Amino acid sequence: MAPFDLCLAVGLSFEVALRTRQRLRENEPEFTNSVPLGRFMLCWNKKKRSLKLVEFDLESAIASLKSGEPVIPVWLDLIHQGLASKLVS
Repeated sequence: MAPFDLCLAVGLSFEVALRTRQRLRENEPEFTNSVPLGRFMLCWNKKKRSLKLVEFDLESAIASLKSGEPVIPVWLDLIHQGLASKLVS
């Protein structure tokens, strides 16, 4: 599942999915290549009252989840692995 599709699949709006894809392009310009290793997460920014894309950090993800805030992993290596396995099938 591509990052854009992942955002839609977890219930995010089309606008949020587009912004997430744009942020991925800024943070990991080669994210469409077959070997990206970046792991990111969408987490809640209380000040801006919106989701922000940041590098994945297990401790912050756990802290966010414990406080009841959403965390959506965007692990490019697993996304590409899933896409590759679908293409083989």
